Amino acid sequence: MLALGDSLTQGDGVTREEAWPDLLARKTGWVVVNGGVNGDTSEQALQRLPNLLEQHNPVLVLVTLGGNDMLRHIPEQQTIINLERILTLIKAHGAKSVLLATPNPSPMRAVFQNLSAPDFYRKVAEAQHVPLIEDAIADVLSDPKLKGDALHPNAEGHARLAEKIYKELQSIGYAG
Repeated sequence: MLALGDSLTQGDGVTREEAWPDLLARKTGWVVVNGGVNGDTSEQALQRLPNLLEQHNPVLVLVTLGGNDMLRHIPEQQTIINLERILTLIKAHGAKSVLLATPNPSPMRAVFQNLSAPDFYRKVAEAQHVPLIEDAIADVLSDPKLKGDALHPNAEGHARLAEKIYKELQSIGYAG
């Protein structure tokens, strides 16, 4: 499995072993490649993806992108186009994909512990016929006890995120 993402996937603020991709690997027994790069936008991940697919030949790719696009005020339509291209490339490679929604980084919603993902994730998932894990990241980042800083989970947050992703993959039928 390939976890394609940004700092939320890479594990900014925690060790590689504490990041959710490694925790998910230990929980499932799968080989999980952490393809997270701090600061990556959807466009940068799209540029990296062909090499990652060729090098690792995953059967499943979890796509966790868009947060940096929102932080940098990249037009939503461009993020949608990039996510659709990413999902199309994954499918063309013969792998399944799951889209994980990243909440809009809103300081006010964070204060009220009520982060939520933009609607475009649901639209992209429906258009591309891929499963969506909509609330896992927003739920973790809405809880101040699970955050290492304003934007990233701490070690406990990554553990909770790995558990939520695992349960969602089970409900989709991708995990036993």
